[in-house]
Amino acid sequence: MSVSVIAIGAAIALLCGLGAGIGIGIATGKAVESIARQPEAAGQIRNTLIIGAALAEATAIYGLIGSILIIFILK
Repeated sequence: MSVSVIAIGAAIALLCGLGAGIGIGIATGKAVESIARQPEAAGQIRNTLIIGAALAEATAIYGLIGSILIIFILK
């Protein structure tokens, strides 16, 4: 197995995980600010945050699966 294929797969997994982590962190910060400004809307903000975080994590998982496929299929 070529070292460059492993490096490409690892880089894709790293970038997807990093992007999801940064995105969820920013979204969580904005949600906390929104709840601080409008506490009566906390339920709706929390639900929207959970849906957004789930979608961000799904893209990270897709990136992980793609990188695993690159590593093991492109031998």
